[in-house]
Amino acid sequence: MSKISKKVSTRRNRHATIRKKIFGTASRPRLCVFRSLGHIYVQAIDDESAVTLVSASSTEKALKEAIAGKNKVETAFKVGEAVAAKCKAKGIEAVVFDRGGFKYHGRILALADGARNGGLKF
Repeated sequence: MSKISKKVSTRRNRHATIRKKIFGTASRPRLCVFRSLGHIYVQAIDDESAVTLVSASSTEKALKEAIAGKNKVETAFKVGEAVAAKCKAKGIEAVVFDRGGFKYHGRILALADGARNGGLKF
């Protein structure tokens, strides 16, 4: 089994602490964010029925043209706008933001701003 770095394990502990406090419902799902070194992923999750309602990521073919030539922060903003558009199409107006144990700055902040710009309420 591979060793997990201290940085990753502390982020997972922070995420577990956050998850104790927030809970997504069908009317107000949890907007869960994960970022890797190269990409960013976001899902709207209904925790009552354990179902992912909407997802978006920087790896989607539909977003490839919109994010071509952009840096990671601009890409995160576009992904936020994309998930907001998908949520609006499903009738989701408000969400609970789950930053996934990451600091609320940089790409996480840009994604949240993009989702708000797309019309989601946090």
